[in-house]
Amino acid sequence: MATKTQQKLRKAYDKARRVNPRAITGKETALELLDHAFGAYVGRQERTAFELMKRSLEENAAVFLTLSGAMTPAGLHQSCIIPLVESGVISCITTTGANLYHDAHRVLKHHIREVNPNGGDLQYRTARIIRIYDLGFWEEVLLDTDRLFSAIIRQPEFQKKMTTPEFHWLLGKHIDAIEQELGVKSPSLLSTCYRRGVPIFSGAVQDGSIFLNVVKLKRLFGDEFKFELDINDDVYEMAAIQHYARHHFDKKMAVWILGGGVPKNYTLQGEPLLDQILNVPTHGFDIDVQFCVDPVDNGALSSCPAGEGHTWGKVSADAVETGSVYCHCDVTAVFPWLVHGLFQLKVSRRKHFRLMDKMKDAVKFLDADVRKRHTELLQTVEWSVKEVK
Repeated sequence: MATKTQQKLRKAYDKARRVNPRAITGKETALELLDHAFGAYVGRQERTAFELMKRSLEENAAVFLTLSGAMTPAGLHQSCIIPLVESGVISCITTTGANLYHDAHRVLKHHIREVNPNGGDLQYRTARIIRIYDLGFWEEVLLDTDRLFSAIIRQPEFQKKMTTPEFHWLLGKHIDAIEQELGVKSPSLLSTCYRRGVPIFSGAVQDGSIFLNVVKLKRLFGDEFKFELDINDDVYEMAAIQHYARHHFDKKMAVWILGGGVPKNYTLQGEPLLDQILNVPTHGFDIDVQFCVDPVDNGALSSCPAGEGHTWGKVSADAVETGSVYCHCDVTAVFPWLVHGLFQLKVSRRKHFRLMDKMKDAVKFLDADVRKRHTELLQTVEWSVKEVK
């Protein structure tokens, strides 16, 4: 006689999806293949990731994309990210300064080429070829890109204190003008996000060559150079834009994580900042999709699954149960394929959220909620001080 637990498991098993793929003919669309040919292991993770990406758009969720690793040298922004921004899929981006810096090489009409990763780094250095695994470019590319960013950041509108979204918006404005003047056919990520109102955050902007040029300018021009990043407001703006997205539009948020690293946590930490620090109720991202090669059992943040993130208040309980997948793979091997399938759906074209245009309103909106709870916050701080003493 089967127990109630056994009966429940058997009923669930009988309703589970059958692994019964059809023979591939070569005539299938990406959607058809994703529907039947990815039944197990990482293939199933890919299919689940696609289903959650699709659900993100069906529920009109604000999609926060995080991008780490050397993705723009690999061209992933050209093949995937820029088309997703242009179509209204991506609402906000967090990435590294390096990804934005290397993106600008192509604006200057420099090329990135395939190289042999075993070709000999001592020889590459002698030939002045910079290597990123199996990609390479002339050292002159870096020098020209440095000149470009140095010239832009010297402009009057940069001589003040600002956050990384404003910094990248201004960079995008100037790059957009340069692209139009040069007749660049493939726009950069910076200029595309500027035109589409997509904020770009960087949680470690000082860890990249754009900021290395800021260091140079400060030393050269001293007090005359007044550009400065406001880290406090930067963190607050991330929480504010998430709070705003939660209470406007259709009140859903998704995070699509390409790689891991600082961009992942910088985006996710907006939720515990709201709930645990500012006492503004929230429940975390509704959908969590990650593509990463790291093992999940070494305690690193890059690879931690949604369930672990839920214990920090970063993603919702529903996300853990039905709205999350960790796709253990190289982003460049899987994401283009899924974007191809996504663009076969009508939901992949939608009205742009233009969160950058709403940043000031988002900050005011969060300020109002924080002020409502200021008495409780002050009491918490005073209690903490007494406990320390």
